[in-house]
Amino acid sequence: MTNEDLIKLAKNWMAAFNSKNLEALLALYHEDAQHYSPKLKVRQPETKGLIQYKQNLRIWWQDAFDRLPSLQYELIRLTPFEDRVFMEYTRRVDQEDDLYVGEMLEVKQGLIHFSSVFHR
Repeated sequence: MTNEDLIKLAKNWMAAFNSKNLEALLALYHEDAQHYSPKLKVRQPETKGLIQYKQNLRIWWQDAFDRLPSLQYELIRLTPFEDRVFMEYTRRVDQEDDLYVGEMLEVKQGLIHFSSVFHR
């Protein structure tokens, strides 16, 4: 993918997430995709922070959307490189401190195969 394609994918990801359009978000992922998040370690300790398969991503994000109706990501920067794009954003939730987040999307054949979240 070109850098422009990676940036477009990341912007589509951000738009789908912020509109809580689960189908549009999942359409960006490969069926066997993996996702790592420190929040998974807390909410689902048995995963050790890593989930695999689109159906598990659906459960994870639907739970987040249901629990946190005010959840929004404010994009700071996108950095594309080869087959990945690094997203920097601020996580905002009513009555919680803002959280600075970095997330790497690794892309193959136009779909996200692996995503990994980093935050303080």
